[in-house]
Amino acid sequence: MENKVKIGKVYRHFKGNYYFVENVALDSETKERMVVYKPIYDRTDSKIWVRCEKMFLEEIDSSRPDNITGQKYRFELAKDIEKDYIQNK
Repeated sequence: MENKVKIGKVYRHFKGNYYFVENVALDSETKERMVVYKPIYDRTDSKIWVRCEKMFLEEIDSSRPDNITGQKYRFELAKDIEKDYIQNK
């Protein structure tokens, strides 16, 4: 697994939903890389999320009962949705 998130790509969470990575930001105090992402499905609680990149890409137990995809990582690049949604400038 890559150790850096790809901006403008869709990732699948191990619980099955898909998220679009808007950007990567730095924590103002620690300078830790933070992934800014949004769900590409309807949610009522939030339209945008932030998670540290280390946790975004962390390995999880594939036998967890809530790991419905059987993924090795919390978020994985969606292979079935490979379009680049942000044009390079």
